[in-house]
Order: sequence, then C-alpha cells, then structure tokens
Amino acid sequence: MLSTILILDELDQWKPYYDTESILTSGEYLKNQELNQKHFFVINLCNKLDYHSEGYYCSLLAQARGHKVLPDIEVINRLESGAVMRLDYQMQKLTYKWLSTNNEQEGDRVSLDIFFGTCTEPAMEKVARYVFEQNPCPMLRVQFAVREKNQIENIKPLGLDDLTEDQQDVFAQALDNFSKRVWRQPRSKKPSRYDLAILYDPNETLPPSNKTALNQFINQARKLQINAELITAQEVHRLMEYDALFIRQTTSLNHITYRLAQQAQQADMVVIDDPLSIIRCTNKVYLKELLDKEEIPTPKSELIFKSDPYSWAEITQLLGSPIVLKVPDGSFSHGMGKAASDEDYQKILDVLFQKTAIVLAQEFLPTSFDWRIGILNGSPLFACKYFMARGHWQIYHHNDSGKSQTGSFETVPVHKVPKHVLRNALDAANAIGKGLYGVDVKAIDDKSVIIEVNDNPSIDYGVEDAILGDELYRLILREFLDRLERKHYAHGS
Repeated sequence: MLSTILILDELDQWKPYYDTESILTSGEYLKNQELNQKHFFVINLCNKLDYHSEGYYCSLLAQARGHKVLPDIEVINRLESGAVMRLDYQMQKLTYKWLSTNNEQEGDRVSLDIFFGTCTEPAMEKVARYVFEQNPCPMLRVQFAVREKNQIENIKPLGLDDLTEDQQDVFAQALDNFSKRVWRQPRSKKPSRYDLAILYDPNETLPPSNKTALNQFINQARKLQINAELITAQEVHRLMEYDALFIRQTTSLNHITYRLAQQAQQADMVVIDDPLSIIRCTNKVYLKELLDKEEIPTPKSELIFKSDPYSWAEITQLLGSPIVLKVPDGSFSHGMGKAASDEDYQKILDVLFQKTAIVLAQEFLPTSFDWRIGILNGSPLFACKYFMARGHWQIYHHNDSGKSQTGSFETVPVHKVPKHVLRNALDAANAIGKGLYGVDVKAIDDKSVIIEVNDNPSIDYGVEDAILGDELYRLILREFLDRLERKHYAHGS
C-alpha cells in the first residue's frame, strides 16, 4: 500500500494548510536512506525543479528508490526544455471558445493555472485534465495564445510560493481530491499490500463486467490483501494513488480508457489492459494485418477504402455472398452489417463511411455460436459458447428502437474445448501480448478461424465464472499480485 509524502523546500511553506505528518523537506528526503526500504507516493512541491536543483534531485532519487513520483524526471525535463504540447482537435475547440469569451486576457495571451488536473474555469475543466494527463505535475501554469489552433505557448511548473491566498484554497482542495491519503487515517489495523483501481462506467449499457462481478473482484481482492476500489472517468485524478489499474470499461483508442492506460504505464503501474494491447485489439484493420502476418487462420477478408471502394461484383468475386462489413473499432456487434445484394452493400457502406475511411469486409461464415476463450498471460482461463440472438446472425441484435437482444450462452470446461479452437485462440492471444484477452473463434467441422481478439473481455457473474466461480476472479487478481511483487522486488524494496 502506498504512503504519501509531500516534499517542500521549507516546513514553513505548509503554514496555510492543515497539519499532516506526510510532509518532508527536500533535504530530509534526500538524506534519509531508510526511505529506500519503503514504498511511497511522492508529491514534489519544491519551488525549483530545474536541473541540479534539490527539487530535481528529489524526483530523480524517488525514481531510483522505486517510489512513484509526481512529477517524474521525464516530465521535468520536458517542461524545462520548453517542448510545447499540442491539444487534440476537440480540446482546441473548447480552448478557442474560452479564449474568445475571456475578458481577462493581456494582449493576445491568457494564462490558466492547473492544480492536479483541475482549474477554476468550468469551461476549461476537460482541457486542464488533458494537459495534466500529458504532463503529470502538481501545479502548472499554461499560457495560451488567442488563435483557433495550437493555442498553447508554454507550460511551466508552479511552486507553493507562487500561489496567491485564493489559490492556496484551490490548491488545498485539489490536493485533497487528488490524494485522500495525505490526511486520512488507515482503514484497518491490517493494511493492504497494494491498491488496485478498477475503472468502470456506471452508465455503460453493455459493460465488460456486471455489478455483481465487480463486487466479486473487490471481495476476492480483499482476501489477497489487495485494496480494490471502483473509480470512474470523473475520478481519474486519483489514479496516482494506486499501484495498479484494471480497466473494466469498454476500451477504444480515441478515448479516456487508452489515455489512462498510457498514463498508468508511464507511472510504472501494473495495468490491464496495457496500451499496446488496446492498440492491437480495438482496431480490426490492425488486428487483421497482425494475424495475417503471424499466419493465424481468419475468415477471408478485404479492406474497402472510401476513396476507391470495391464494386459489389468485385468484392463478391473475392469473398462470395453474403459478406459482413465492419467499422475498424466497433464492439458488441455495433458498427456492423451483412450485405446480400448490391443495394444492401451500398446502403451499409454509406452509413459506415460516415464514421471511417476504411471498412473491413469478411466472408460470411454462419454458425449457431461463437467460441470465446478467455486467456490471461498465455494461459486459458475460461471457455464459453455465445449463441446467436434468436432469428439473427449476430450474438447481439440491436433493433431500430435502440433495444438489444442477446443469444444464450454455455460455459464449458477448458479441457472440453476442441483442440484446434484452443490452439488457434492461444496463438492469437500470444500475438497480442501477455494481458487478459477474450478470443472469438468460429469452428466449422474440424477447423476454426479467429474472428477477433478482445483486450477487455466480458467477465460477468453467472456467465464466464460458471465453471471456476470465485477462483476466476482470484486468478486474475493473482496475476496483478505477481506482477506487483516482481516490480517491487526489482526496485529493491
């Protein structure tokens, strides 16, 4: 379990704030060799972080000691070099709208102070969080230029001495929200070994895990002396409190889930799903090329480009009829269509090309069910048969009214899965990595093909756990524990 340390230049700098036993001066931190033997989360609040300053060496030694530190040396060096980050398109739109209506700008420049990813400007809350995710530093001052694109002129860290009295209150509130461990008392006499954040979306229609399964993860974690807590996208400022991140929200590349996976990995946290697995799994175009390269059997497929699409005659010559059309990043049967005629084909492409420049076309292989093989770190966990929705060709049937129907399921002991299905599933998962995957396989006679690999497979209470029960949750949590222990010992802690 991480304990938090706040590092200051002088203890007097903490007079405006509530008393806490979590503070050390930079000199005390640098000289205390006993800190090597413990696991800390260090928040470096020194006024100077430039090269060769004591603040700089606090972050440097924190990393050498295996402590998690904010900011780390990479962030400090990036800020000191003056490297300017660029906002993505959506953030640029929000920033320009705010700049255009800001009445406090000096000439064509406006500054915004960010405290642990928060700010006092409601219109800039998303931008503040985005800047903090890219530059994790307790306090930042961002200078914007009044223009439509690439508005950030520079970013620099702030120290406690830079704050006004009003900002001291803002900082204290932001710190309290960011790290509850600065003031809170231990929860129990028997502290947890590690802290695990489970990211979920309570409003998700088809989440990777239902509420009972999430509670099972929390309950089984407690038995392994892991403190597991559910967090949402609105609480991601607390991410650095934890040792590990378990993503139980549907992942996507252009999404908070991917950014958090990156942030967790950069902070040396154990994370499932890791960013590379998300890249490899969530885009079907990437996955097709990867599986083809590894010579893993898949349905016959072709890429259809919006700039020069195949005609119906051309595509059916290659794949037969009917064909299945998919957007690259669809999930739970969204963004898909089946075409059995030229009219169907054109109609589906018109819809899909509104979302993407490339569509994946596959031969249609009708089966009554798909296999789902759950695999963790190269070993099979569970096996399920997911049956097609009644009267439909997919497992999920989303009708025009917005309602969804799903087919039934059958959980099967892993040793009863056909060998060719299990072999192909393991090969596909190993091509992705060593994370937690759900491999979808179609079996036809004595052969099988990989439909896709999911980096965030469904683990629902009463479905995937029907054979193993509580042990399924413990196996996944033990993988977190093993990785945390290896990392812990590698740091010499």
